[in-house]
Amino acid sequence: MTDKAASSVGPLVTGSEIARLAGVTRAAVSNWRRRYDDFPAPAGGAANSPLYALAEVQEWLDRQRKGQEVSPEVELWQAMRAAYGEQMVAGLAEVAAVLSGEQGLRLPDDVATRVRGLARSDAPVDLVNGLTERFMDSARRAGSDQVTPERVVRAVCHFAHELPADATVFDPACGIGVLLLSVASREGTRCCGQEMDNDSARFAQLRADLLARSAVRIVAGDSLRADEWPDLKADLVVCDPPAGVTEWGREELLLDSRWELGTPSKAEGELAWLQHAYAHTEPGGRVLMVMPASVAYRKAGRRIRSELVRRGIVRQVVALPPGTATSHALPVHLWSLRRPENAEGVDANHTVRMVDLTGNSPDGSLEPRPDQVADVPLIELLDDTVDLTPGSHLRSRHRDFPGEYAALRKELEDQIRRLDALLPELAAGGGPGSLDGATTSVADLARAGLVTYDGPEPVSASEQLDTDYLQGFLRSSVNVRRSTSASGTHRLDGRGSRIPRMGIDEQRRYGAAFRALSAFEEGMRKVDELNRQFAEVARDGLATGALAPEE
Repeated sequence: MTDKAASSVGPLVTGSEIARLAGVTRAAVSNWRRRYDDFPAPAGGAANSPLYALAEVQEWLDRQRKGQEVSPEVELWQAMRAAYGEQMVAGLAEVAAVLSGEQGLRLPDDVATRVRGLARSDAPVDLVNGLTERFMDSARRAGSDQVTPERVVRAVCHFAHELPADATVFDPACGIGVLLLSVASREGTRCCGQEMDNDSARFAQLRADLLARSAVRIVAGDSLRADEWPDLKADLVVCDPPAGVTEWGREELLLDSRWELGTPSKAEGELAWLQHAYAHTEPGGRVLMVMPASVAYRKAGRRIRSELVRRGIVRQVVALPPGTATSHALPVHLWSLRRPENAEGVDANHTVRMVDLTGNSPDGSLEPRPDQVADVPLIELLDDTVDLTPGSHLRSRHRDFPGEYAALRKELEDQIRRLDALLPELAAGGGPGSLDGATTSVADLARAGLVTYDGPEPVSASEQLDTDYLQGFLRSSVNVRRSTSASGTHRLDGRGSRIPRMGIDEQRRYGAAFRALSAFEEGMRKVDELNRQFAEVARDGLATGALAPEE
């Protein structure tokens, strides 16, 4: 059922919103769904993100005495969800327009009633700000890149530092204006923005008007193809551009004057946005650009990165913590550029500051530790790849190669000694096939109640059966073949697998041997990983001069 089809049942809520209504965690709501047969069935959404009828949920919570009174703000949000569905930005713009006093607008009846009720007690700007926060929260939980995440906004504001009162700030892909209005928070700061989506641009401008930000002007349009600010030169340009977009207009913009650092390839749309932002800086002006990590090293962008480095334009690259961008778990970078003040367009800057925060929490401090910062000479960056990934330049500068080498060597030696002790003592048995006589299938054991399942693997449910003995025989090559389908899928709990019949003491003797073999296999996997790490540290230490062969 689509959200639109489900709108007949009234406002819909997500699992997270149910949790907020009941004052519990999302895990508790998931548990209710499994435990209670009368929990409301989904009324919309998708299998992995269902939506529920608010009225049914509230009734169920009341029956269970788990409910809390739904606030008028929540009721308005749910009414807007029911009315606008996927077009929530359009709904936000309509509500903001009504609150700002625009005439001739007609909101859906349920939404209009709740807006009028809230407007009697809340200031319009507070109401719109609350709706904006809810929209950003819903986008974050959905993993959407529709708006710049709060953590990214926090990082850009941190590295933007304080702006002068008369500064001009520009965002050429401003969305609903959150990043632009957060960075340029002073009331008198001139803010200019452009956004391709008409509803987003309209809402951003209306929200700025309600905030009494008279120096803010946001227009709709494609900033790359149809720049509405061609003569603008800003003190600071901030941008969280569309990522991974190949249809950004390269063919029609091949001879554009903005490509002073090189024409971006079709796959390098982010570098087109970067040069567009740079073209809008005055001498001494700065750019703060949110970038996918791959832009720092992709082959197609090497020439442009080389020009950024050679001319001293790129000043700093910050690798932000994983989880900063809510649409994925990969780290994103924050590139800081500065336009040279001389006519030649080349700065006397000799280094690029690399900051690697990928080991930090996304909600932690953005101030780097000394071992997370390195000022890298330009000459070191101007190689065949021009890799601007901070981590690749910091690792070799701050690593204690001698200490790592000694520690890994000792750990490897200790692990090898432990492996020798793990190997079971095995003597000659009765020969191949000697245990094939009296056997029992896993299916028979399950029917007898001797086997249960803890995850995918069967375990003993009786003192008559040893788990290690059972699983050891199931992993034998004969049973692996029995448990492998024609498509090649192996099932450890294969009902056709058979194990020999033995007394419990004999089972435990075999089980101990199988258990030792499993521990040996796990140890060997650790040795393989230690071997890889050991060889990498030794090789890199020798190559950088941190280690040297003994005379």
